[in-house]
Amino acid sequence: MTTNEPQTAEDLLNAVGPAFSKLRRTSLLEVANPISAKDLSRTLVLNIVQEHTRDSEAEITVGAVAELLGVDPSVASRMVSDSIKAGYLIRAASQQDGRRTVLSLSPEGAELMSRLRRHQREAFDYITADWAEEDRLAFARLMLKYVDSLARLRDRSPAADDAKRP
Repeated sequence: MTTNEPQTAEDLLNAVGPAFSKLRRTSLLEVANPISAKDLSRTLVLNIVQEHTRDSEAEITVGAVAELLGVDPSVASRMVSDSIKAGYLIRAASQQDGRRTVLSLSPEGAELMSRLRRHQREAFDYITADWAEEDRLAFARLMLKYVDSLARLRDRSPAADDAKRP
């Protein structure tokens, strides 16, 4: 164990937060399929649009992007406008309610997201190249489990718990 590694369970758990803050930096690694820092920021919005429109007929609005990113609607609006100007998003009238404006990925946006996924995989392979295969797979499984738990947080929120009480 190196001196930088946590010594106790409490130290280990306290180190998780700072470690998460460093994860986004993996996208800036100089591996194949580089993504510019500006496009990397755009992928925050593109990922939400892709995730929420991929397997359903769900429509996503600027307001939903703001809520899902946890930012002010004006910030989300600027982020969406930037992605539209860059050619990655398309704004259109809702098919369910013509008064609403919804977002979808353009073909260029879909290609950027494909490049990002390839880049992320290459970064993971590069970072974990000297890990045992079982450690790489265990980390991947646990990361996916963590993200799945994050997606279910709304079901476990205090407001949801209050709604379930008689």
